[in-house]
Amino acid sequence: MWTDSKRKELIWSSHIIDLVSIEAQVLSAARGATQDEYGLIADGQLFTAVFRHSSGIAGTLPPMKQIPPGARVRVTGICITADPNPYSEQVAFYFLMRSFDDIVVVGNPSPINTRNLIVLVGLLVIVVLAVSARGWLIERRMRRQTAALASLEQRRSHILEDINGNRPLSEIVAEIASLASSMLDGTPCWCQLAEGPCVGESPVDTKGLRIAREPIHARTGCSFGILFAAFDPLAKPCPGEQEALSIAAALTTLAVETRGLFSELLHRSEFDLLTGIHNRFSFDKHLDALIQESRVQARFFGLLYIDLNEFKQVNDVCGHQVGDLYLQQASERMKQQVRPQDLLARVGGDEFAILVSPVRGRTEIEEISLRIERSFDDPFLVDDYTLHGSASVGIALYPEDANTNDGLLSAADGAMYTAKKARKQIAQILAGQREPEFISRACG
Repeated sequence: MWTDSKRKELIWSSHIIDLVSIEAQVLSAARGATQDEYGLIADGQLFTAVFRHSSGIAGTLPPMKQIPPGARVRVTGICITADPNPYSEQVAFYFLMRSFDDIVVVGNPSPINTRNLIVLVGLLVIVVLAVSARGWLIERRMRRQTAALASLEQRRSHILEDINGNRPLSEIVAEIASLASSMLDGTPCWCQLAEGPCVGESPVDTKGLRIAREPIHARTGCSFGILFAAFDPLAKPCPGEQEALSIAAALTTLAVETRGLFSELLHRSEFDLLTGIHNRFSFDKHLDALIQESRVQARFFGLLYIDLNEFKQVNDVCGHQVGDLYLQQASERMKQQVRPQDLLARVGGDEFAILVSPVRGRTEIEEISLRIERSFDDPFLVDDYTLHGSASVGIALYPEDANTNDGLLSAADGAMYTAKKARKQIAQILAGQREPEFISRACG
């Protein structure tokens, strides 16, 4: 092993043309046409180890000894310099090797070198880019899924709002089928209601398709219909498919039941439960609307106010059940005397009102009033009782008698009490004549 002092002797040309041996680190290796060269460094001094070819024909040259850069080698050779005066100062020199055996690797290159660091940094950059790309793709997919879920939830909220609104049921069910289709990536979905049309996106030809069915059950156990979805025959069933159809079926059940409840509540709010005709609330609403309409169009309409005579006796003598049946039969008879465009309502216990529109004058209303009174001529057979009923009718004409809701009702009510008083006076005049009893037992 050469010491630092001997290396200095080489630099100062103390061993020119001597056969020497030195350890150094390989910086480069290159094959030339006439010689192979290895760039070396030892203690900061650069020099070259050269092996000259015996032949200048490249095809006949032996393979160059491959030594990786950074390896530590022991080089043996003749120390030569190209300086014409090698003994005057420090000179550049090289070793002329006799064979490739004169250069021997004594230490592998350190893994921490520029090339490996560049490779490592490159790999780290690739890993970082790959991780970043994967994270971006995952984030993008999550954003898409979040946006899709938000869109589906928004559509579901709109459907719930429509269920509680006045949108037609068929349109709501069609929207639910469209929601199910979106949840199933565009798969055609449709619904066949038990009491309604087929709504949704139904394929023209379902042959060859895999049809999934989800019954739409009511909470009472009956069936409202069936929800269908048409899949590609090669697509295998998945849990998400059943979940989407179940959600859509549950929404359809909610829509049908809520709409049925809404219709029932609406009917209860505007119709009398006992007689099935309009109630006081509905009557007032239609009267207000008719006043506005008649005011704009400058036309007449009539109001009849009806009171059933001696009704209290029916409840007192026969009981409320017979009284209710009597009211039902009386309302049915009066309903048959009015026109389709007229409105009959029960506005009190034994009081009724009729909106007659349009009319040409008071005479037309009086004709209807007379038909109402005569509808009570025939006795009422209720359970075991025969009732000889009658009614007092008051008339008001818009706008002749009044032009407001309260004014028309007051005018008709006053006319009705006048008719009732006149009837009592006539009954007193005829007191000497025998009249049929108001209530009698039916013959067995």
